[in-house]
Amino acid sequence: MGVVPFLLFGGLWSAVGASSPAVVTCGSVVKLLNTRHNVRLHSHDVRYGSGSGQQSVTGVTSVDDSNSYWRIRGKTATVCERGTPIKCGQPIRLTHVNTGRNLHSHHFTSPLSGNQEVSAFGEEGEGDYLDDWTVLCNGPYWVRDGEVRFKHSSTEVLLSVTGEQYGRPISGQKEVHGMAQPSQNNYWKAMEGIFMKPSELLKAEVHHVEL
Repeated sequence: MGVVPFLLFGGLWSAVGASSPAVVTCGSVVKLLNTRHNVRLHSHDVRYGSGSGQQSVTGVTSVDDSNSYWRIRGKTATVCERGTPIKCGQPIRLTHVNTGRNLHSHHFTSPLSGNQEVSAFGEEGEGDYLDDWTVLCNGPYWVRDGEVRFKHSSTEVLLSVTGEQYGRPISGQKEVHGMAQPSQNNYWKAMEGIFMKPSELLKAEVHHVEL
């Protein structure tokens, strides 16, 4: 599946209305904020100078950077239909919109903190099973105003920021890496983006539960 240019999304997707359950869904394009360090998950066509040499993943303070958009998809070799709510405990892929590479981790050492490297990998949205991350949250679904953790499905590290900062050519950006232990450094929240509307079936299920 090729990467759809971000400017086309407005014609295909719509924001969740006030009456819709505030869940995060497949097909949505979001920015993810690390709530401890106040940086958004970011990537760009700059490769690590050591370790895997793959595309780097960082955290940035800028709210407006288009390189911080990620598309939420089903895990490797599966299709998650647009508008399907993401369940707590569900494995997903996060595809970087501008470069078409997936959020990825593996047994390489991160350059600044010595934790596990997190990179962006693949071409046009297709990589391998090391692109899968499990959403950890409370309740049945990932909700837009809730904090979540992302656990790498293969190596079990948690997507984290601990504050280490790069120099040139990406001065001021923070290292993103994988950590074995849970802490406040692992929490993320969906922020700006285009959220696919949940299906009518989900709305009916939520209404029934509320009754």
